[in-house]
Amino acid sequence: MKNKMFSDDQGRESLQIIPVAGRRMIDRFIKVPWPIYKDDPHWVPPLTFERKWHLSEKNPYFEHADFQAWIAWRGERVVGRISAQVDQLHLDRYNDATGFFGMLEAEDDPETFRALLDAAEVWLRQKGMLRIRGPFNLSINDECGLLVEGFDSPPSIMLGHAPPYYGPRLEEQGYVKEQDLLAYRICPDDFPVNHVTALTKRAARRVKVRIVRRDHFDEDLEIIRDIFNDAWSQNWGFVPFTPAEFKELGKNLKMLVDFEFIRIAEVEGEPAAMIVMFPNINEVVQDLNGSLLPFGWLKLLWRLKVSRPKSARIPLMGVRRRYQGSSLGAALALMVIAELHVVARRRGIEEVDMSWILEQNQGVRNIIESIGSSLYKRYRIYQKDFNQA
Repeated sequence: MKNKMFSDDQGRESLQIIPVAGRRMIDRFIKVPWPIYKDDPHWVPPLTFERKWHLSEKNPYFEHADFQAWIAWRGERVVGRISAQVDQLHLDRYNDATGFFGMLEAEDDPETFRALLDAAEVWLRQKGMLRIRGPFNLSINDECGLLVEGFDSPPSIMLGHAPPYYGPRLEEQGYVKEQDLLAYRICPDDFPVNHVTALTKRAARRVKVRIVRRDHFDEDLEIIRDIFNDAWSQNWGFVPFTPAEFKELGKNLKMLVDFEFIRIAEVEGEPAAMIVMFPNINEVVQDLNGSLLPFGWLKLLWRLKVSRPKSARIPLMGVRRRYQGSSLGAALALMVIAELHVVARRRGIEEVDMSWILEQNQGVRNIIESIGSSLYKRYRIYQKDFNQA
């Protein structure tokens, strides 16, 4: 795609939208957010080495997806970025000609948003897509949704942050709400242990909750993937984790997560539910400015292993479909949550993020609200149909 030029009637330098190609452009693409968030105390600079891997051919997401990215320039100044994706796994499952956008960052200027979104829309149209949905960075199994409520605190690990103007700028370009994703949080000290024990007493005779086995980690990792893909399969927008994607997740679990933070619940010996809790890496990297050099590695390891984060997030939890909607299914969810809250309290964790939850998933919302979790952030998935543009 050729570079696009946009004239400006306010006497400013013209806006250029340039496709990203090559390693140097990827590096520049990754650094776009820094000036945008320079005055935002709640933004957490991502670790640049991790973002480079995420956008490289090593990421197994690209085994089933096409991708293009663009950077917006005004003269010598970078003022925005965006990506567009076509995920074949999504198309195979839904056959809905829906493409995606993500990685959106931009100055507070309608022209910049219009030009970036236009680049993504044109590219997706050329790929045969009939609508655009996002943001997804890069898939629904990664960081997704645009922050529209809860700007007053930093995001937890694998959750996004955004200035308040992003939502209105998208809506100006014809984007409308498709789904909201809700982020809840709870203090482990406030977890109602006695209440949960009473609710799960009957199920406890049939259910065993165990820690993931270090000497059978790959086997347990596949059990977790299988439960997740089954549990979430009927949810809006679901796309399954591939074995290669979960293998990469497993590497992160081994490196970052204590095995005590991973639990599998079995009903009469058969795996039925799972839960994974990550220490909140964002808490310990916020002051590293995206770099682990020269001494960032030492700081990160010290903070993870010695001082330890005071917050955590549960990004993965699931109960097999055959138990969902039943008293046993609710008990399974409460039992795995309760196990991790006991661990969190013992480890000195003061806050656990439980997200994200689909706004329409009232069953899960009821469960986590019943134990005292409170809604503190809202992320929005937007959509635009090309035939209505």
